[in-house]
Amino acid sequence: MTVEQNEYVATLPMLLSELEVVRVERVTPSFVRIELGGDELAEFGTPGPVLDQRIKIVFPNAAGELPSFADADESWWTTWMEIPEDQRGSMRTYTVRDVVGTGTDTRLVVDIVVHETDHRGADDPLDGAGNTWALQARAGQRLVVMAPRRGHEFGGIEWSPGNASRLLLVGDETAAPAIRGVLRDLPADARGAAFLEVPLDADVLDDVAAPPGVQLTWIPRNGGARGEELHAAVLAHLTGSAHTEAITVSDDEIDPDLWETPVYSSSGEQVAEATAVPTEGTPYAGLYAWIAGESKVVTGLRRKLVNDLGLDRKQVAFMGYWREGVSMRS
Repeated sequence: MTVEQNEYVATLPMLLSELEVVRVERVTPSFVRIELGGDELAEFGTPGPVLDQRIKIVFPNAAGELPSFADADESWWTTWMEIPEDQRGSMRTYTVRDVVGTGTDTRLVVDIVVHETDHRGADDPLDGAGNTWALQARAGQRLVVMAPRRGHEFGGIEWSPGNASRLLLVGDETAAPAIRGVLRDLPADARGAAFLEVPLDADVLDDVAAPPGVQLTWIPRNGGARGEELHAAVLAHLTGSAHTEAITVSDDEIDPDLWETPVYSSSGEQVAEATAVPTEGTPYAGLYAWIAGESKVVTGLRRKLVNDLGLDRKQVAFMGYWREGVSMRS
């Protein structure tokens, strides 16, 4: 990145910077952890705790080249999209796992879900740019990152429990960094439960901690059906009784852009004017649920919680981070 590019990009309301990979670690079979650094990260900042902050990463194209943002202005997206697809690289969304250091020594830590491609079909969405790049990642490589700039509105944080008195977090491996971030930033007196599904026993991360009043449960699939044990565990937690009947969701029930929060609806549902959750009148009063991961799994839980258990929309955030069998985009 040239000096001129640094000076120009600094005028944008977000960071749009080429950063260096300063550390790579295969922490489990399914997670590669990268640490990104660069002087520009001195300007990184969120309005409050980092929580489940999302960022964008541009991976190199097949030739190993990154697009240049040397003349980036507020039309940068249109300009980038005009570059032929095989040349511009691939943009994907990730959650900041951690922010370490200060000033020009600030580092962004990101966990990328990976799997060896010979164990899945060629069209599997997780066989995309992030997986391919992470499997060969090494220190010294470079990526382009779009992230919040201190003092500017960026978005990308969905955790908004309002006045909730008890919390529920649910996700698969793609949501693990976000759940970790929320658990890290919760107040010490928070109460609730978190359920994390991962592919294997070996993928249970020993550095994910919750406040004393939040019970954390890991659910390794170990070859089992995606979401099956997760659904059962969440419903048993909420209702106090065992649930053995699998939640079935047909393909045509899935919103391809599933993103339902108290203040936003990808399906056009009426949204709340405020995020205050109901505090009386139902068995689930005071509960706030944040659920993310594969869209079919999330859709099944959404239907159970909202339609069957009667949770108010103001109490739930359901996010389809990805969809099995569909290529991931930005």
